[in-house]
Amino acid sequence: MALPTVGLTGGIASGKSTVARAFRGLGVPVCDADQIARQIVAPGSPALEQIVQAFGPNALTADGELDRPAMRKRVFADPQLRQRLEQITHPAIREGLLRWRDGQDSAYCIFEVAILFESGMDRLVDRSLVIDVPEALQLQRLQQRDGTDAGLARQMLASQLGRDERKARATDLLHNDSSEAELISHVASLHQHYLAASTTDFRQAAALRLPPP
Repeated sequence: MALPTVGLTGGIASGKSTVARAFRGLGVPVCDADQIARQIVAPGSPALEQIVQAFGPNALTADGELDRPAMRKRVFADPQLRQRLEQITHPAIREGLLRWRDGQDSAYCIFEVAILFESGMDRLVDRSLVIDVPEALQLQRLQQRDGTDAGLARQMLASQLGRDERKARATDLLHNDSSEAELISHVASLHQHYLAASTTDFRQAAALRLPPP
């Protein structure tokens, strides 16, 4: 039987990394899909060769690595290009997540996947934990964190599910519009909930909305 698994997701700049770090601090194994994505496009990898064939040599930096900032601008401006890139990378990311899960020994584990629902990777998990923030706050954080210009930031948000749909598809929901200390406190509550659920029926355990409405 596969290890009980939570899919951690949320819009760009919603605080997924902070939540993932808090779970790791509690001893929960967390696998970041973006790290797997970086590994599968390493120089010399089959995926990188396919990307060059599809997007041309200007997809690479002078050092022969994937030019992630340039590719980000290209694919977020063109949904067809983004779909082509995902067709190359997503199968390998899925395999990497499942292979990682098979190597874990814990009560439950977490996949951190920014596009959990959009990619269909929610089918790999038992529960989904959505980190929710107002879109205006997302835009502000994204521009401050990455120096992303306002136009690209809006394109990036538009490429993901809308906030309401993401919330509707969540098993568990964590609002991140207050302090980091409060956020970490809610993570601790979720952890206890997941530990208890792992001994019974993880998938069917009660949904949590934190803080309570």
